Amino acid sequence: MQYRTLGRTGVQVSSLALGAMNFGKIGRTTQDEATAIVDAALDGGINLIDTADMYSDGESEELVGKAIAGRRDDIVLATKAGMPMGDEHNHQGSSRRWLITELDNSLRRLGVDHVDLYQIHRWDPSTSDEETLSALTDLQRAGKIRYFGSSTFPAYRIVQAQWAARDNHLSRYVTEQPSYSILQRGIETHVLPVTEQYGLGVLVWSPLASGWLSGAIREGQEITTSRSTFMPQRFDTTIPSNRARLDAVEQLAKVADEAGLTMIQLALGFVTAHPAVTSALIGPRTLDHLHSQLAAADTVLSADVLDAIDATIAPGTDLAAHEKYDTPPALLDPALRRC
Repeated sequence: MQYRTLGRTGVQVSSLALGAMNFGKIGRTTQDEATAIVDAALDGGINLIDTADMYSDGESEELVGKAIAGRRDDIVLATKAGMPMGDEHNHQGSSRRWLITELDNSLRRLGVDHVDLYQIHRWDPSTSDEETLSALTDLQRAGKIRYFGSSTFPAYRIVQAQWAARDNHLSRYVTEQPSYSILQRGIETHVLPVTEQYGLGVLVWSPLASGWLSGAIREGQEITTSRSTFMPQRFDTTIPSNRARLDAVEQLAKVADEAGLTMIQLALGFVTAHPAVTSALIGPRTLDHLHSQLAAADTVLSADVLDAIDATIAPGTDLAAHEKYDTPPALLDPALRRC
């Protein structure tokens, strides 16, 4: 396992991090299974665990908390807030009112007195940067969080938040957590140059592209992955964007075979090769998934392999741009483009 400095914090984190989204009802993972995955991940050298309040409505945090009991100080613990937690209008977003309340809820579910990294799950256009950063700075000074970061922010919002922190003499975001994979390379155009400019750590999620790069999806085979059962539209190969992904996967499989690599090693080796990336978040649902992903921990792709990937999917290209979560709202809602 490789270890890298998380932005400018001085904290050393593993190049593969354990994402706990599949813990609980989302991945049908029990406490015993979650604990076994955490045990194996730590044994494999992972020291960063990332969860969120909304994963299985808080169940993921509860399972993580029980799994790390007794060894909290050996783990860099990260969670997120901002996505809706129920139907109440104010139980979401990044207002001071909600962040202070929900952090206490997360600490209770996790069974800890602080988290190392508290992340705003999505940019909240209804809340000012000053409001959010002021609340996060106060939580940091209170010792409830060590650092804070953003997740899936558009590049211009990352810049705006840095300026707001400077202008208002507040602590700043030290990390960004974007989606990044061989099939979704759009962040190379704007987000990664910005994170490099401001010295942010980058924790990328979905490096296996929701299973497209796991090796389980190939031409001529029925797609039966767990994700495809509840998101079938993302795997319907009659849809042009999905057809393009399947064609790319077939080309990438040849690249991997010629290099003596699994698809997982190719996929994880690709994202961790970018100098702006600190860690790749893996989200195993089973121990077998975890072991296949840990096998990529020390994968270093040669220049020839990286060139072959670039020839298959051009740098900065998203094969499924409509699935991105950092698209400016005005591109999605015509009313926002008209007076």
